[in-house]
Amino acid sequence: MNAKTDKLVRRTTMVATVTASYFLLTADYGPEPNVLDPIKKAIESGEDYVKGLIFGKKGKSDGNNGKLGSNEA
Repeated sequence: MNAKTDKLVRRTTMVATVTASYFLLTADYGPEPNVLDPIKKAIESGEDYVKGLIFGKKGKSDGNNGKLGSNEA
């Protein structure tokens, strides 16, 4: 193989490996806790952080959490 093809194959393999690992680690294994839960939580935390950076923080509230005050109705 020439150098460009070899580089493309290596990168494609790396992306496929990372994608497969991601799906395996974040798969739903049912309600029972398992050994992969800390890893899954770390991945989800990273996802939330990156989404916050890109799209801004969601769920910003004005402090009343949607509840009506005593003088509101």
